[in-house]
Amino acid sequence: MTTLSIPARVRRLATLATLLTTVAALAGCISTTPVYDAHFGEAVRTVRAMQTLNPDASSNTNTVAGIDGRAATAAMDRYNTLYTKPQSDINAFTVGVGAAGGLNAMGR
Repeated sequence: MTTLSIPARVRRLATLATLLTTVAALAGCISTTPVYDAHFGEAVRTVRAMQTLNPDASSNTNTVAGIDGRAATAAMDRYNTLYTKPQSDINAFTVGVGAAGGLNAMGR
């Protein structure tokens, strides 16, 4: 039976500690989510498919009918002015003040 000297024991313990530390560090590199990785993005694709009314809409080359150009331009201009000149906010302290002859709480 051989007995190791104290420096030899310290070296052996240091080597063992280094080995265990290396194994523990490398264990952090292993992917633990193969199931999640295989299904990555499925939720987004499912929700997008659920929100699509007509998936083949881009293949339809028929012109849109129902509104003429002048009416469409006027509607878009009105829509765009809503955002260039927003309405001023109503002061919360004056809501309902001075509404003489207005509707009561029941709408009558």
